[in-house]
Amino acid sequence: MIGKSIIAVAIAASLNLVLAVLGPARADEYPSRPITMIVPLAPGGSTDVLGRIMAQAISKRLGQPIVVENVAGAAGTIGVTRAERSTPDGYTILWGMWGTNVANGAIYKLPFDLLNDFEPIALVATQPFLIDARKTMPANNLKELIAWLKANGEKTTMGTSGVGSPSHVAGVLMENLLGLHWQMVAYRSAGLATNDLLAGFTDIQLDTPAVSLPHVKSGAIKAYAVTAKNRIAIAPDIPTTDEAGMPGYYFYFWHAMWAPKGTPKAIIAKLNAAAVAALADPATRKRLTDLAQEIYPRDQQTPEALYAFQKSEIEKWWPIIKAAGIKAE
Repeated sequence: MIGKSIIAVAIAASLNLVLAVLGPARADEYPSRPITMIVPLAPGGSTDVLGRIMAQAISKRLGQPIVVENVAGAAGTIGVTRAERSTPDGYTILWGMWGTNVANGAIYKLPFDLLNDFEPIALVATQPFLIDARKTMPANNLKELIAWLKANGEKTTMGTSGVGSPSHVAGVLMENLLGLHWQMVAYRSAGLATNDLLAGFTDIQLDTPAVSLPHVKSGAIKAYAVTAKNRIAIAPDIPTTDEAGMPGYYFYFWHAMWAPKGTPKAIIAKLNAAAVAALADPATRKRLTDLAQEIYPRDQQTPEALYAFQKSEIEKWWPIIKAAGIKAE
């Protein structure tokens, strides 16, 4: 019996030694197979579009395919939960944004901590919204739209990407600013919401230039203002909210990448280096800026910077969201 025990202990020790040796080797060899990028919203919205651009660019740097998996539902909480529960080996990463990784923590009862249960990889870019309306909307400028909203009140419908999504939160803040209330219609993505705006089933929408600008340029929908302090370069004819008649109403939201908690630091460093290289590439930068993205400076693209930024955003926005009474339905 003693001999068998000694043999068992020796085998266990040998296995531990092998695992200790192989662990760093696996990190050094990473990635040796395709990576899955979870996009927690349905296809067609800006989060999906931007995620695919970054997946393609990062894939070239890592030498392995990055497969985008859209996991939609509950304003992104289902996809974020999937990512949080994934094996922390670098083969599952999360492409998230302000709504999925900040606002949802104030709106939904999540079984994890958005800040501390993920490994930050890189902060990528930020963007404003356009204030849009169906093409048959009689208003021709923002002041006329505000007058129409006041006249129609709760009969007005606004499409959003779901409860707690940036478009929903921005819509509630717009209601509060104007002292109005309208019907919020929740969809699984901005792309789906835009389809109904195009069809005239909804009246107004807050949406990113990445999604709505092609339709604005074709005349399929109307755009009244950009929710920023400055006009955007790709649509300089669209005035800011300050210029158009809703001074002080600004809303931006950003995108970033995370991995499950416990992903080895060496792998996080490789993913970050690939993201940074992608953001420095002129072709990738042009694809992003053509969609009205403002790319963060190099010193804000580190994991440490993303953690600090996300923490500051949670501290800023959770009280605002809770005060506005935004809750999961």
